[in-house]
Amino acid sequence: MQVTRYAPRGIADLRGRSGPPLALHYGPDAVVVVGGVPGSGKSTLLRRWDAPAGLIDPRATRLACQARMPAALPYPVYRPAVRLLHLLRTRAAFRRPGPLLVHDCASRWWMRRALAHWARRHGRELHVVLLAVRPAEALAGQHARARTAAPRTFRLHVRRTARLLARLERNGPAAFPGARSVLLADAPARARLAGVRFGDSAGPAGPGDPAGPGG
Repeated sequence: MQVTRYAPRGIADLRGRSGPPLALHYGPDAVVVVGGVPGSGKSTLLRRWDAPAGLIDPRATRLACQARMPAALPYPVYRPAVRLLHLLRTRAAFRRPGPLLVHDCASRWWMRRALAHWARRHGRELHVVLLAVRPAEALAGQHARARTAAPRTFRLHVRRTARLLARLERNGPAAFPGARSVLLADAPARARLAGVRFGDSAGPAGPGDPAGPGG
């Protein structure tokens, strides 16, 4: 099946829409945040893309720290240090040239502001791909990967993501500060996201591609 070239702008809502596979196109130094609740398919999507871009993934930071810690030391003891290190690595990645993919839940307001600040400071376009899957589908995804979030943590992510989606409906991309585009995808639409490319301006979306308010 032919893959359609697609450059999201504003709010691009793919939820509930069928269509051909899409290759997302962004500028050469764009930062693309891939967000969603735990189990929504962020890691799977990033592996499928296999993009020639830098990748910031909190799991990689956690595993690197675990490798240096005594095996008997519980993760909650050094979790604050892991989170601080991840923030520092993310900030440092914005300084380096070239495209960047950021794996993040996107539900924390302070992290959204930090990403916007770093993008603005280093002259980068900021884009978001938000996997807005149903909670039951996300839970199934957690069980499939044999890595589950604590129930309280998961519920908190679900509530925060729901609030973010409501703000996006009301305010457009302004709900995610600094974002040039926010692409919303449910589980079927996620399967359409065949790849991501970075380069010169990709131009408008292809014929029949959806765009929500502000798109």
